[in-house]
Amino acid sequence: MTHVWLPPAAYVETLPRATAYACLYFTDTAGRPFQLRAGYGAESCRWQWPGGNMDPGETPWQTALRECREETGIVFTGPPRLLGADFTTDRGAAWPANHIGFVFDGGELTDEQIAGIVLDPGEHSEYRVRTLEEWEREMDPREFRRLAAVDRARRTGTTVYMESEPTGA
Repeated sequence: MTHVWLPPAAYVETLPRATAYACLYFTDTAGRPFQLRAGYGAESCRWQWPGGNMDPGETPWQTALRECREETGIVFTGPPRLLGADFTTDRGAAWPANHIGFVFDGGELTDEQIAGIVLDPGEHSEYRVRTLEEWEREMDPREFRRLAAVDRARRTGTTVYMESEPTGA
């Protein structure tokens, strides 16, 4: 195979495309995962953590903090502790790019913090705190596996790497 040197801008055009997101994983003081229900698009029943896509010039940590504040009103001040990285392959013509995610540990929310959450109605319709068993009955199996892996990483002090195929184009 012959390699031809390309200027950086030309070389970048040959690389796979990817979008990136970052989020914070919270539980209540009893260790039950906290999630938001997306209130937009075809995935309106999808449960997710406070977070979203990176803006130009942001780091994953900055994104997680900004998105959490915008979506819940929570101003998180803890240190960045990565729980997991999530990679989804090219999602087809509607989203012709891979999707890379960074899941950070948001710690525990008190009852008062949970009661003070203010949702952005343009993004989320509700929030819930449930046990893993309750979430498993309510969530898509692929999405639940991601939740369970991140919860396990938090409880064991490890970091998890996840790969998944897209659920559909």
